[in-house]
Amino acid sequence: MEFLYEYGLFFAKTLTFVAAILAIIVTAVVLAAKQKAQKGELLITDLSEQLNNNQQHFEEQLLSEDELKAKQKAEKKAAKAAKKAAKKSPTEPEAEIKNKLYVVDFKGSIDAKEVSSLREEVTAILGVVQPNDEVLVRLESGGGMVHGYGLASSQLQRLRAQGVNLTVSVDKVAASGGYMMACVAPKIIAAPFAIIGSIGVIAQIPNFNRLLKKHDVDFEQMTAGEFKRTVTMFGENTEKGKEKFQQELEETHVLFKEFVSENRPQLDINKVATGEHWYGSQAFSLNLIDKVQTSDDYLLQQNETKTVIAVRYAVKKKLADKIAHAASLAFERCLMKLWQQGKGPFINS
Repeated sequence: MEFLYEYGLFFAKTLTFVAAILAIIVTAVVLAAKQKAQKGELLITDLSEQLNNNQQHFEEQLLSEDELKAKQKAEKKAAKAAKKAAKKSPTEPEAEIKNKLYVVDFKGSIDAKEVSSLREEVTAILGVVQPNDEVLVRLESGGGMVHGYGLASSQLQRLRAQGVNLTVSVDKVAASGGYMMACVAPKIIAAPFAIIGSIGVIAQIPNFNRLLKKHDVDFEQMTAGEFKRTVTMFGENTEKGKEKFQQELEETHVLFKEFVSENRPQLDINKVATGEHWYGSQAFSLNLIDKVQTSDDYLLQQNETKTVIAVRYAVKKKLADKIAHAASLAFERCLMKLWQQGKGPFINS
């Protein structure tokens, strides 16, 4: 009976391991099936119109009939006076044209795959933006792969390089790779309890070598180049390999700190680049952000003087893509839970 129990336990472990490998292979096949880049479309939404309509509807519900008539009469009188004043100053017609605030949303995943849409949105905005216009990026990300967030940061640098007024707003979290993106903007605003910072690098992977040895399973790995693979999930990791991997992490951290310092020279980088994170109010005192404010308040404020326009590049997804996306989100949620417990098996820039 003991033999059967041991055999059953080993069989269950093996089955679980094989199922995990098959899941990875299926996901890879689905992603590889995208032989051609799917075309998307640029969606433009007039947020000013939405905000003004909501305000008008609310006022109609609150005001009495007489109050509403008086308000409409005052508005017509003001519009007539403005039109009359414009006729007297025909040399300044541009005074009637509102500057624009372009709003872009970036909710980043671990691999920052949303950068494909961000690059389209940035390119479109650069084609029409005027000197006094502004771009607001509503950013939400806990970080992820270094190269992915490096590219996402470069997209925001395209705006800054062209002299575009750029603001990043953080309502929930801009940590690690998320803050790498945020620091590109000359102005960062964040909600009081938004998570900011985490300027550090982490890499954690499980190692199944002892489990494989216990069940007499050999793992063979051939490489050309001493440090082609420094650490592995299935082989036996050497001290030399681990030291090299740690060195690579330190080098990445140095590059990260240099990038943040270059974009926000007012920071005491040695004080904030410890891997810690802070809430919005604390981040303000450390110069990690420039103002404690939600994106909602900022939009209402800017709507008084600018036309607020949301820009979003959307790709129509096939069924296979939707299934893969749902699986990816479920996997990321599991990883995020592990990360919150300090056990996240992924690189975080």
